[in-house]
Amino acid sequence: MGRAATIARRTFLIGSAAIAGGVAFGVWAYRREGENPLLADLPEGAATLNPYVLIDAGGVTLITPRTDVGQGATSIQATLLAEELDLDPATVRTDPGPASPAYYNGKVAAEGMPLAAWDDGTAARAGRVASDVAGKFVGLHLTGGSTTVPDAYDKLRAAGAAARETLKQAAAERLGLDRAELRTADGAVVPPAGDPIPYAALAADAARLDPVKAAPRDPSEWRLLGKPMRRTDIVTKSTGTYRYGTDMVLPGMVHATVMSNPAMGGGVASVDDAAARALPGVEAVLPVTDGLAVLADNTWRAMKAARALAVEWGTPDTHAATSEAMWQAHADAFIDDLRDSQFSDDGDVDAAPGEVLAAEYRVPFLHHAPLEPANATVRYTPERTDVWAATQGPVFLAATVAAITGQDTDRVHVHALPSGGSFGHRLEDLWIRQTAEIAIQVPGRPVRMTWSREQDMTHGFLRPMAIARGRGTTDGSGVRSFDLGIAAHSVSESQLTRVGYPPIGPDVAIVAAAWDAPYAIPDRRVTGYRVPAGVGVSSWRSVGASHNGFFYESLLSELIHQAGADPVEERLRLLHHAPSRKVLETVAEMAAWDGPKGDGVGRGVAFTYAFGVPCAQIIEVTQTDRGIRMDRLWLAAEVGRILDPVNLEAQLSGGALFGLGHAIHSEITFEGHAPQQTNYHDYESLRLWQTPRVEVRALGTTGDIRGAGEPGLPAAAPALADAIFAATGTRLREMPFVRAMRFA
Repeated sequence: MGRAATIARRTFLIGSAAIAGGVAFGVWAYRREGENPLLADLPEGAATLNPYVLIDAGGVTLITPRTDVGQGATSIQATLLAEELDLDPATVRTDPGPASPAYYNGKVAAEGMPLAAWDDGTAARAGRVASDVAGKFVGLHLTGGSTTVPDAYDKLRAAGAAARETLKQAAAERLGLDRAELRTADGAVVPPAGDPIPYAALAADAARLDPVKAAPRDPSEWRLLGKPMRRTDIVTKSTGTYRYGTDMVLPGMVHATVMSNPAMGGGVASVDDAAARALPGVEAVLPVTDGLAVLADNTWRAMKAARALAVEWGTPDTHAATSEAMWQAHADAFIDDLRDSQFSDDGDVDAAPGEVLAAEYRVPFLHHAPLEPANATVRYTPERTDVWAATQGPVFLAATVAAITGQDTDRVHVHALPSGGSFGHRLEDLWIRQTAEIAIQVPGRPVRMTWSREQDMTHGFLRPMAIARGRGTTDGSGVRSFDLGIAAHSVSESQLTRVGYPPIGPDVAIVAAAWDAPYAIPDRRVTGYRVPAGVGVSSWRSVGASHNGFFYESLLSELIHQAGADPVEERLRLLHHAPSRKVLETVAEMAAWDGPKGDGVGRGVAFTYAFGVPCAQIIEVTQTDRGIRMDRLWLAAEVGRILDPVNLEAQLSGGALFGLGHAIHSEITFEGHAPQQTNYHDYESLRLWQTPRVEVRALGTTGDIRGAGEPGLPAAAPALADAIFAATGTRLREMPFVRAMRFA
């Protein structure tokens, strides 16, 4: 393992200590400015003012280090910088920059801490500060948890403001004026008299100055932010000219694919590769972890040869053979020895009076299934290794590849690429590891490796399957008690183990959006149970909230129905958080809520608080001769200050529709230790004709800054299940719903 990886491990432990104890050591190290990674390979004639701004003769390049996985990350990061620099984000260059601790994410670690997002108390605020400290010490260059905007909002505006004022200072010294006499516009410093001076003409002088610290502009001065804007990638994506990893072309490139054991971890027992080697264009068949790689003169020939391999696979001892056995392991996990957390335990649920209701809910494994198959390009030489790939964790990836090549991490150069979808998939790097293993066997040649769709579908790290067992009571006043236990594999344990770290403490994801749901139920308890590790699991869009929203809100809906209360009114009675109440009131107003209906038409409501965003949804369905038709979906959310209303609506509605599609159709099942679903024909999602009309309203009444990529998802499935119950009288407690219900 390279030196940087070793350092990362040590600093990670320091950061963990800071989280646990809130200690004050290392304050100086935390506050000092990090090194500017752009200085390392600064082109001749270029200048860099901070890690986010590079200027050369061609103009300004804005560094946007959070990975764009289709959510518009590049566009909003560029706009945050451009707002302060008086640039047009559509006309300047953007670049994701190198893998570097300078681009640490101080917000993402907070998602792993038991801090209720609505809690603004002293301890909660201290915990969030500790997460920022941990992120900086670890150098957590990571995209995830809907934290791109919350983390970038202050950092990038401050970087842009500092760059602007430093350029003005350079111009002031050249002209013999005071900086206050100057302004900026259209990428130039404008003096009170005379021609504007382009930034490129001032860059060298500015780079020799100490950066001028300046406060970002007040929102009342914004030209771009807060208004509908055109994403910087919209033209290339609309014209098919956007460049993804699968478009990489380098001189001397060899193309590859991999055939791995469909039962992950079983390895290769024997192989006859004669038929594959004999096919046209095939150059070699090489070993990789858990399988074999085929190298050819194009990807199609490599994939054709891979199918010609005659392989006898080994049997893994890491997980059960069938889905039935896996469900049984989850059902057996509701015991004290496997209790992982109990962050919420109010009153006495065991002694609560009232009529009792008990129910069990289940969700299956899910694949991320992004449209662009996993791919990477790696060129290895003894002096350095270059990696071109879409990754959400470039620093961790550099350490991983360094361990494979035996080089120091600073000799591994990660060139982050945009991704054709992710939903958490690009947090993983199995295919990049395999590409590095191939590249060291053909030194000097760039290797572009592409997984087939079947390889991708059967080798993903999955959203965990989970079982929830709920029990509650109702009395004349409504819901009286609520007791929910959730059993699932630990995502953090699985992911940390893969990158060489031990799991730390309880996994908040097992109970996320359940233990901290802002309902004031007198007797309430939420318990997480950690199912022993089996199939590798991963962060799927909205992570634990993706299934806990279904568990919590479904049990609550059943209790409300038993109590004979109105679903909206009873939730409003129980919610103790004012912004959450406002969100629910808003969606009820949008839908002109008048109850669950019935006689073939049903309305369902659900509320979740995930990733700091309260979100409420109402869905209306109709029972038709062809099945359940989803007619309307109303969604209200509080994300705080709205930076781009158009993209915000797209993210929230996209999350809700993503949740509906998977709730209805999707599951990964196992037989013989291997996934049974291999492509989109047996892993369907929402079809266009099934999509309801969607209306979204973001309140924007608080000063918070929140991300919107994930919060729209968790409430969709429970709202739909409740609407179906209202229309048909059938309560759906297990996904996918298509197992019990036809959909039009």
